Amino acid sequence: MERKEEIILATLELASENGLKSISMAQIAEKIGIKAPSLYNHFKSKDEIVKAMYSFLREKAQQNHSSGFSDPEEFSSKGLEQILSESLTAYLGMITDQNMMRFFRVLYSERSINPLAAEIMLEETEHMIRSTRNLFYALAVHGKMKNRGIDTAAMTFALTVHSLIDYRMDMITAGKTARFGDGETPYTKELTAFIQWFSEQNGGDIHEQKAH
Repeated sequence: MERKEEIILATLELASENGLKSISMAQIAEKIGIKAPSLYNHFKSKDEIVKAMYSFLREKAQQNHSSGFSDPEEFSSKGLEQILSESLTAYLGMITDQNMMRFFRVLYSERSINPLAAEIMLEETEHMIRSTRNLFYALAVHGKMKNRGIDTAAMTFALTVHSLIDYRMDMITAGKTARFGDGETPYTKELTAFIQWFSEQNGGDIHEQKAH
């Protein structure tokens, strides 16, 4: 394991136990058994470690779960509900990767008091909005979605999905449930219901919409 990866994972472990704001560079150095000056040879600050952690963990999770929304060319025989469900599967797999889940739980608990946590959560939300918008324009071209109000539809879809993810994260933190999905799927019942409703409201060609 490279030293930077070791530092990132050690910081994640400390943050999971004590929160980001309560840990120091000295504690991180002690955790991995080096002196603080050596830690500064790799990262200039704790904030720099946290930013690197986000990029590193996201990249690792993406290697295990194909990220982003799928090319609509691959869904020529499928309806909108199925396309959205399959497209979100990879994203949900990525954010519920074990280490990403630990990282996001820390961010969710601190984003109201920690500007860096809020910044990273905002970046993740904006990433999803862009990906959703690109997918929806392509789907409209292929007749899978109504060709009007696409920007609003993308914003509504992305922010609602993120709100429902927030809701489940709060349930996990509150001890109401131990995992993200319901049953054998990565989806919560609320996400499933929303995707179904959204597809009914925004589907294009009714024949393709019903194709499953």
